Amino acid sequence: MADITAAMVKELREATGAGMMECKKALTKTNGNFDEAVEELRKSGAAKVEKKASRIAAEGITRVASCDNTAVVAEVNSETDFVAKNEVFQAFVQEIADKALASGLNGGANGEDVQALLDGGLQEVVNEKTLQIGEKLSFRRFQKVSGDVVASYVHGGGKIGVLVAANGTNSDATKEALTNIAMQIAAMNPTYISRNDISEAELAKIKEITIDSALNDPASLPKPILQKLIEKALNEKAWSDDDVKAYEAEKNNKFLFNFLSKEAAAKLAEYAMAEKETYVNDKIFAGLVDGRISKQLKEICLLDQTYVKAEDGKQSVEAYLKSVAADLKIAKFVRFETGEGLEKKNEDFAAEVAAQLG
Repeated sequence: MADITAAMVKELREATGAGMMECKKALTKTNGNFDEAVEELRKSGAAKVEKKASRIAAEGITRVASCDNTAVVAEVNSETDFVAKNEVFQAFVQEIADKALASGLNGGANGEDVQALLDGGLQEVVNEKTLQIGEKLSFRRFQKVSGDVVASYVHGGGKIGVLVAANGTNSDATKEALTNIAMQIAAMNPTYISRNDISEAELAKIKEITIDSALNDPASLPKPILQKLIEKALNEKAWSDDDVKAYEAEKNNKFLFNFLSKEAAAKLAEYAMAEKETYVNDKIFAGLVDGRISKQLKEICLLDQTYVKAEDGKQSVEAYLKSVAADLKIAKFVRFETGEGLEKKNEDFAAEVAAQLG
Protein backbone atom coordinates (compact mmCIF):
# COMPACT_ATOMS: atom_id res chain seq x y z
CA MET A 1 0.00 0.00 0.00
CA ALA A 2 1.45 3.34 -1.08
CA ASP A 3 1.91 6.13 1.47
CA ILE A 4 -0.60 8.90 0.76
CA THR A 5 1.17 12.22 1.36
CA ALA A 6 -0.32 15.67 1.92
CA ALA A 7 1.26 16.80 -1.35
CA MET A 8 -0.58 14.05 -3.25
CA VAL A 9 -3.89 15.05 -1.67
CA LYS A 10 -3.25 18.72 -2.46
CA GLU A 11 -2.46 17.98 -6.10
CA LEU A 12 -5.64 15.92 -6.51
CA ARG A 13 -7.73 18.62 -4.81
CA GLU A 14 -6.40 21.30 -7.16
CA ALA A 15 -7.09 19.11 -10.19
CA THR A 16 -10.63 18.08 -9.29
CA GLY A 17 -11.94 20.57 -6.74
CA ALA A 18 -13.09 17.64 -4.59
CA GLY A 19 -12.85 17.72 -0.80
CA MET A 20 -9.71 16.82 1.10
CA MET A 21 -11.17 13.66 2.66
CA GLU A 22 -12.66 12.51 -0.66
CA CYS A 23 -9.26 12.96 -2.31
CA LYS A 24 -7.50 11.00 0.44
CA LYS A 25 -10.05 8.17 0.22
CA ALA A 26 -9.73 8.02 -3.57
CA LEU A 27 -5.94 7.90 -3.42
CA THR A 28 -6.05 5.21 -0.74
CA LYS A 29 -8.49 3.14 -2.76
CA THR A 30 -6.36 3.41 -5.91
CA ASN A 31 -3.06 2.83 -4.08
CA GLY A 32 -1.85 6.36 -4.86
CA ASN A 33 -2.51 6.25 -8.63
CA PHE A 34 -3.38 9.82 -9.58
CA ASP A 35 -5.31 9.12 -12.80
CA GLU A 36 -7.31 6.33 -11.24
CA ALA A 37 -8.08 8.54 -8.25
CA VAL A 38 -9.43 11.25 -10.57
CA GLU A 39 -11.60 8.63 -12.25
CA GLU A 40 -12.80 7.36 -8.89
CA LEU A 41 -13.84 10.86 -7.86
CA ARG A 42 -15.67 11.36 -11.13
CA LYS A 43 -17.58 8.13 -10.67
CA SER A 44 -18.58 9.04 -7.12
CA GLY A 45 -19.68 12.52 -8.15
CA ALA A 46 -17.21 14.27 -5.86
CA ALA A 47 -15.39 15.71 -8.86
CA LYS A 48 -18.42 17.38 -10.40
CA VAL A 49 -16.95 20.59 -9.06
CA GLU A 50 -14.09 20.09 -11.52
CA LYS A 51 -16.39 21.01 -14.41
CA LYS A 52 -16.90 24.39 -12.83
CA ALA A 53 -13.28 25.07 -11.90
CA SER A 54 -12.48 27.03 -15.06
CA ARG A 55 -15.54 29.24 -14.85
CA ILE A 56 -15.38 32.86 -13.74
CA ALA A 57 -16.92 33.62 -10.35
CA ALA A 58 -16.99 37.41 -10.04
CA GLU A 59 -20.50 38.05 -8.76
CA GLY A 60 -21.60 37.19 -5.23
CA ILE A 61 -22.18 39.02 -1.97
CA THR A 62 -20.57 40.14 1.26
CA ARG A 63 -21.85 39.36 4.73
CA VAL A 64 -20.80 40.61 8.16
CA ALA A 65 -20.78 39.02 11.60
CA SER A 66 -19.97 40.56 14.98
CA CYS A 67 -19.57 39.68 18.63
CA ASP A 68 -18.80 42.12 21.43
CA ASN A 69 -16.16 44.51 20.04
CA THR A 70 -15.05 42.42 17.06
CA ALA A 71 -16.57 42.15 13.60
CA VAL A 72 -15.74 40.44 10.33
CA VAL A 73 -16.74 40.93 6.71
CA ALA A 74 -16.49 38.08 4.20
CA GLU A 75 -16.90 37.90 0.43
CA VAL A 76 -18.00 34.80 -1.45
CA ASN A 77 -18.24 34.86 -5.22
CA SER A 78 -20.66 33.14 -7.58
CA GLU A 79 -20.89 33.10 -11.36
CA THR A 80 -24.15 35.01 -11.67
CA ASP A 81 -26.01 37.72 -9.84
CA PHE A 82 -29.08 35.49 -9.95
CA VAL A 83 -27.44 32.95 -7.63
CA ALA A 84 -26.21 35.79 -5.40
CA LYS A 85 -29.87 36.51 -4.65
CA ASN A 86 -30.56 32.88 -3.73
CA GLU A 87 -31.48 32.41 -0.05
CA VAL A 88 -29.44 29.20 0.20
CA PHE A 89 -26.36 31.03 -1.10
CA GLN A 90 -26.93 33.98 1.22
CA ALA A 91 -27.22 31.68 4.25
CA PHE A 92 -24.04 29.92 3.12
CA VAL A 93 -22.12 33.22 2.96
CA GLN A 94 -23.40 34.15 6.41
CA GLU A 95 -22.18 30.78 7.67
CA ILE A 96 -18.72 31.55 6.31
CA ALA A 97 -18.71 34.99 7.94
CA ASP A 98 -19.71 33.40 11.26
CA LYS A 99 -16.93 30.80 10.97
CA ALA A 100 -14.39 33.51 10.12
CA LEU A 101 -15.47 35.51 13.17
CA ALA A 102 -15.15 32.49 15.45
CA SER A 103 -11.68 31.69 14.12
CA GLY A 104 -8.52 33.18 15.56
CA LEU A 105 -7.61 34.48 12.11
CA ASN A 106 -7.71 38.10 10.94
CA GLY A 107 -7.90 37.60 7.18
CA GLY A 108 -4.49 38.73 5.93
CA ALA A 109 -4.14 40.08 2.41
CA ASN A 110 -2.02 37.14 1.22
CA GLY A 111 -4.91 34.67 1.33
CA GLU A 112 -3.28 32.31 3.84
CA ASP A 113 -6.03 32.82 6.40
CA VAL A 114 -8.70 31.99 3.83
CA GLN A 115 -6.80 28.85 2.89
CA ALA A 116 -6.46 27.92 6.55
CA LEU A 117 -10.24 28.05 6.98
CA LEU A 118 -10.74 26.03 3.80
CA ASP A 119 -8.23 23.43 4.93
CA GLY A 120 -9.95 23.29 8.30
CA GLY A 121 -13.05 21.74 6.76
CA LEU A 122 -14.69 24.66 5.00
CA GLN A 123 -13.61 23.44 1.55
CA GLU A 124 -15.96 20.49 1.84
CA VAL A 125 -18.82 22.87 2.60
CA VAL A 126 -17.91 25.02 -0.43
CA ASN A 127 -17.86 21.92 -2.65
CA GLU A 128 -21.21 20.76 -1.28
CA LYS A 129 -22.84 24.12 -1.96
CA THR A 130 -21.26 24.26 -5.41
CA LEU A 131 -22.96 20.98 -6.28
CA GLN A 132 -26.23 22.02 -4.65
CA ILE A 133 -26.42 25.46 -6.25
CA GLY A 134 -24.92 24.48 -9.59
CA GLU A 135 -22.37 27.28 -10.00
CA LYS A 136 -18.73 27.73 -9.16
CA LEU A 137 -18.47 29.32 -5.72
CA SER A 138 -15.33 30.89 -4.33
CA PHE A 139 -14.59 32.05 -0.78
CA ARG A 140 -12.44 34.97 -1.79
CA ARG A 141 -11.54 36.93 1.33
CA PHE A 142 -12.44 38.10 4.80
CA GLN A 143 -11.14 40.68 7.25
CA LYS A 144 -11.64 41.28 10.94
CA VAL A 145 -11.55 44.47 13.04
CA SER A 146 -11.66 45.15 16.78
CA GLY A 147 -12.02 48.27 18.90
CA ASP A 148 -13.86 49.91 21.77
CA VAL A 149 -16.74 50.56 19.35
CA VAL A 150 -17.43 48.54 16.18
CA ALA A 151 -20.08 49.03 13.50
CA SER A 152 -20.92 47.43 10.18
CA TYR A 153 -23.02 48.21 7.14
CA VAL A 154 -24.09 46.13 4.14
CA HIS A 155 -25.28 47.94 1.04
CA GLY A 156 -27.14 46.79 -2.05
CA GLY A 157 -28.07 43.37 -0.72
CA GLY A 158 -24.43 42.60 -0.07
CA LYS A 159 -22.68 44.24 -3.00
CA ILE A 160 -20.70 46.35 -0.52
CA GLY A 161 -19.77 45.37 3.02
CA VAL A 162 -18.14 47.80 5.46
CA LEU A 163 -16.63 47.51 8.93
CA VAL A 164 -15.50 50.40 11.14
CA ALA A 165 -13.63 50.13 14.44
CA ALA A 166 -12.95 53.05 16.76
CA ASN A 167 -11.47 53.66 20.17
CA GLY A 168 -13.12 55.89 22.74
CA THR A 169 -16.52 56.15 24.39
CA ASN A 170 -18.78 53.13 23.82
CA SER A 171 -22.38 54.29 23.87
CA ASP A 172 -25.53 54.11 21.79
CA ALA A 173 -24.63 57.52 20.33
CA THR A 174 -21.11 56.47 19.28
CA LYS A 175 -22.40 53.18 17.83
CA GLU A 176 -24.93 55.11 15.77
CA ALA A 177 -22.21 57.53 14.67
CA LEU A 178 -19.97 54.68 13.52
CA THR A 179 -22.86 53.13 11.62
CA ASN A 180 -23.31 56.46 9.84
CA ILE A 181 -19.60 56.51 9.06
CA ALA A 182 -19.84 52.96 7.69
CA MET A 183 -22.51 54.25 5.31
CA GLN A 184 -20.21 57.14 4.40
CA ILE A 185 -17.43 54.70 3.56
CA ALA A 186 -19.77 52.59 1.43
CA ALA A 187 -20.82 55.66 -0.56
CA MET A 188 -17.57 57.65 -0.78
CA ASN A 189 -14.97 54.86 -0.84
CA PRO A 190 -12.07 56.57 0.95
CA THR A 191 -8.59 55.05 0.79
CA TYR A 192 -7.17 56.30 4.09
CA ILE A 193 -8.45 57.31 7.50
CA SER A 194 -6.44 60.56 7.52
CA ARG A 195 -3.57 62.27 5.77
CA ASN A 196 -1.25 60.93 8.47
CA ASP A 197 -1.76 57.43 7.05
CA ILE A 198 -0.29 58.37 3.67
CA SER A 199 3.40 57.55 3.34
CA GLU A 200 5.93 60.11 2.14
CA ALA A 201 6.49 57.98 -0.96
CA GLU A 202 2.77 57.95 -1.78
CA LEU A 203 2.48 61.70 -1.22
CA ALA A 204 5.45 62.24 -3.52
CA LYS A 205 3.76 60.08 -6.14
CA ILE A 206 0.51 62.03 -5.85
CA LYS A 207 2.43 65.30 -6.22
CA GLU A 208 4.38 64.06 -9.25
CA ILE A 209 1.20 62.92 -11.00
CA THR A 210 -0.54 66.21 -10.18
CA ILE A 211 2.35 68.26 -11.57
CA ASP A 212 2.54 66.27 -14.79
CA SER A 213 -1.22 66.26 -15.34
CA ALA A 214 -1.33 70.04 -14.84
CA LEU A 215 1.50 70.70 -17.28
CA ASN A 216 -0.08 68.38 -19.84
CA ASP A 217 -3.33 70.32 -19.62
CA PRO A 218 -2.29 73.86 -20.61
CA ALA A 219 -5.89 75.11 -20.60
CA SER A 220 -5.93 74.68 -16.82
CA LEU A 221 -2.64 76.51 -16.16
CA PRO A 222 -2.51 79.95 -14.50
CA LYS A 223 -2.83 82.74 -17.07
CA PRO A 224 0.72 84.15 -16.65
CA ILE A 225 2.25 80.73 -17.34
CA LEU A 226 -0.14 79.95 -20.20
CA GLN A 227 0.59 83.30 -21.84
CA LYS A 228 4.34 82.65 -21.79
CA LEU A 229 3.80 79.26 -23.45
CA ILE A 230 1.59 80.78 -26.14
CA GLU A 231 4.12 83.56 -26.85
CA LYS A 232 6.82 80.94 -27.26
CA ALA A 233 4.68 78.98 -29.71
CA LEU A 234 4.00 82.13 -31.70
CA ASN A 235 7.64 83.28 -31.69
CA GLU A 236 8.87 79.88 -32.80
CA LYS A 237 6.06 79.62 -35.36
CA ALA A 238 5.14 76.25 -33.90
CA TRP A 239 1.44 76.66 -34.65
CA SER A 240 -0.35 76.32 -37.96
CA ASP A 241 -1.73 79.43 -39.67
CA ASP A 242 -5.26 78.32 -38.72
CA ASP A 243 -4.32 78.10 -35.05
CA VAL A 244 -2.64 81.52 -35.14
CA LYS A 245 -5.78 83.03 -36.72
CA ALA A 246 -8.00 81.27 -34.17
CA TYR A 247 -5.87 82.62 -31.33
CA GLU A 248 -5.97 86.18 -32.63
CA ALA A 249 -9.73 86.02 -32.95
CA GLU A 250 -10.48 84.27 -29.63
CA LYS A 251 -7.56 85.15 -27.33
CA ASN A 252 -9.84 86.87 -24.83
CA ASN A 253 -12.34 84.03 -24.87
CA LYS A 254 -12.21 81.79 -21.78
CA PHE A 255 -13.04 78.90 -24.10
CA LEU A 256 -10.02 79.59 -26.31
CA PHE A 257 -8.99 75.93 -26.43
CA ASN A 258 -12.28 75.03 -28.10
CA PHE A 259 -10.99 76.93 -31.14
CA LEU A 260 -7.42 75.60 -31.16
CA SER A 261 -6.41 72.28 -32.67
CA LYS A 262 -5.24 69.35 -30.58
CA GLU A 263 -1.81 69.82 -32.11
CA ALA A 264 -1.62 73.39 -30.86
CA ALA A 265 -2.53 72.35 -27.32
CA ALA A 266 -0.07 69.46 -27.49
CA LYS A 267 2.74 71.85 -28.45
CA LEU A 268 2.02 74.00 -25.38
CA ALA A 269 2.06 70.90 -23.19
CA GLU A 270 5.37 69.88 -24.74
CA TYR A 271 6.86 73.28 -23.90
CA ALA A 272 5.47 73.09 -20.35
CA MET A 273 6.92 69.65 -19.69
CA ALA A 274 10.29 70.69 -21.13
CA GLU A 275 10.47 73.46 -18.50
CA LYS A 276 9.03 71.36 -15.70
CA GLU A 277 11.71 72.20 -13.14
CA THR A 278 11.18 75.90 -13.71
CA TYR A 279 7.45 75.68 -13.14
CA VAL A 280 7.77 73.45 -10.08
CA ASN A 281 9.60 76.34 -8.40
CA ASP A 282 7.10 78.92 -9.61
CA LYS A 283 4.97 80.18 -6.70
CA ILE A 284 1.83 80.52 -8.80
CA PHE A 285 2.14 77.02 -10.23
CA ALA A 286 3.08 75.58 -6.82
CA GLY A 287 -0.11 77.09 -5.39
CA LEU A 288 -2.15 75.44 -8.12
CA VAL A 289 -0.52 72.06 -7.42
CA ASP A 290 -1.02 72.36 -3.66
CA GLY A 291 -4.68 73.19 -4.17
CA ARG A 292 -5.25 70.18 -6.40
CA ILE A 293 -3.43 67.86 -4.01
CA SER A 294 -5.51 69.16 -1.11
CA LYS A 295 -8.67 68.46 -3.08
CA GLN A 296 -7.51 64.91 -3.83
CA LEU A 297 -6.66 64.24 -0.20
CA LYS A 298 -10.09 65.48 0.83
CA GLU A 299 -11.59 62.86 -1.45
CA ILE A 300 -9.44 59.89 -0.41
CA CYS A 301 -9.08 60.61 3.34
CA LEU A 302 -12.15 59.68 5.40
CA LEU A 303 -11.78 62.34 8.10
CA ASP A 304 -11.35 65.09 5.47
CA GLN A 305 -14.45 64.11 3.52
CA THR A 306 -17.63 66.12 3.85
CA TYR A 307 -20.01 64.14 6.04
CA VAL A 308 -22.80 62.93 3.75
CA LYS A 309 -25.52 63.76 6.29
CA ALA A 310 -24.12 67.18 7.19
CA GLU A 311 -27.02 69.60 7.55
CA ASP A 312 -24.91 72.51 6.35
CA GLY A 313 -23.34 70.48 3.55
CA LYS A 314 -19.88 71.42 4.84
CA GLN A 315 -19.21 69.56 8.10
CA SER A 316 -16.32 67.12 7.78
CA VAL A 317 -16.40 63.55 9.06
CA GLU A 318 -13.80 64.51 11.66
CA ALA A 319 -15.95 67.37 12.92
CA TYR A 320 -19.01 65.15 13.03
CA LEU A 321 -17.25 62.52 15.16
CA LYS A 322 -15.97 65.17 17.56
CA SER A 323 -19.52 66.51 17.94
CA VAL A 324 -20.64 63.04 19.08
CA ALA A 325 -17.70 62.22 21.39
CA ALA A 326 -14.46 64.17 21.62
CA ASP A 327 -12.42 61.02 22.34
CA LEU A 328 -13.84 58.91 19.49
CA LYS A 329 -11.02 57.99 17.07
CA ILE A 330 -11.33 55.78 14.00
CA ALA A 331 -8.81 52.95 14.31
CA LYS A 332 -9.56 50.96 11.15
CA PHE A 333 -12.09 50.49 8.40
CA VAL A 334 -12.62 47.80 5.78
CA ARG A 335 -14.65 48.13 2.60
CA PHE A 336 -15.34 45.11 0.39
CA GLU A 337 -17.06 45.61 -2.95
CA THR A 338 -18.09 42.35 -4.54
CA GLY A 339 -15.99 41.38 -7.52
CA GLU A 340 -13.66 44.39 -7.38
CA GLY A 341 -10.44 43.56 -9.19
CA LEU A 342 -11.86 40.37 -10.72
CA GLU A 343 -12.41 39.70 -14.40
CA LYS A 344 -16.12 39.47 -15.11
CA LYS A 345 -17.65 37.22 -17.72
CA ASN A 346 -19.10 39.11 -20.66
CA GLU A 347 -22.23 37.22 -21.58
CA ASP A 348 -23.18 37.40 -25.26
CA PHE A 349 -25.98 34.90 -25.68
CA ALA A 350 -26.61 35.81 -29.32
CA ALA A 351 -22.99 35.03 -30.19
CA GLU A 352 -23.14 31.82 -28.16
CA VAL A 353 -26.24 30.61 -30.00
CA ALA A 354 -24.74 31.58 -33.34
CA ALA A 355 -21.57 29.62 -32.50
CA GLN A 356 -23.61 26.55 -31.55
CA LEU A 357 -25.56 26.75 -34.81
CA GLY A 358 -22.26 26.60 -36.62
